[in-house]
Amino acid sequence: MWSFSFLTNGSASVPPVETPRSIITLRSVTKSYKTAAGDYPVLKGIELSLEAGEFVSIVGKSGSGKTTLLNMITGIDRPSSGEVWVNNTALHKLSEGQMAHWRGRNLGIVFQFFQLLPMLSVLENILLPMDFCGKYPYAERKERALHLLELVELADHAHKLPLALSGGQQQRVAISRALANDPAVLIADEPTGNLDSKTAGSVFELFHELAAQGKSVVIVTHDSSLAARTQRSVTIADGEIVDDVRAEAKARALELQARAAAVMEVDR
Repeated sequence: MWSFSFLTNGSASVPPVETPRSIITLRSVTKSYKTAAGDYPVLKGIELSLEAGEFVSIVGKSGSGKTTLLNMITGIDRPSSGEVWVNNTALHKLSEGQMAHWRGRNLGIVFQFFQLLPMLSVLENILLPMDFCGKYPYAERKERALHLLELVELADHAHKLPLALSGGQQQRVAISRALANDPAVLIADEPTGNLDSKTAGSVFELFHELAAQGKSVVIVTHDSSLAARTQRSVTIADGEIVDDVRAEAKARALELQARAAAVMEVDR
């Protein structure tokens, strides 16, 4: 498992919206798209609150609304009604320019297909978000980028092009890039979809450690077995949250099932 010690850059505090631990809050969020047949509802009154330091999975079948929900959290799309708060900022009130600036400083996004720029080196891919946002002084950026690569044991590959790396290595670079501006929230869309099971396990260990360091990690997946490895799983179906289970509850349910099975075996 990789050990993390982040180089952080302090920012002014903002009064919390709900509780000091609440970092993502959706209130009565709906989203509809206009079609020839009329408005098509995708999200229906979503109520959701996620805490800092949680490792959460959003689970649902294709067409369930999980990608649209992710787009609400990242500000890629806007709700038809309701409120979206992330890191104490009302995303539903930001202009497009404000949103782009805010997103670069507050969110790290990891994509299923990595989305590394093929003509830039691994190091340059990580430097790019820092250059766009200007959160860190120019003289500190290379040191920080190398530090992030060291955290995922890829510093020796800093000057290679992404295509020279394996899929698992590219995903670790993508995670390092997502952490470039020390975001409070890390969002991952099907982050292990193109990885073998061993590499996927390593990526999950990385996410767990990031959550232990206080970052909120949200992954979107259709794989319930992966969701079972997160601290909390939120299931969405037909645009509504139908289940929201924390790790403690999952562990307790499994314990009760095991006890029931043992009793049945004794009765036989």
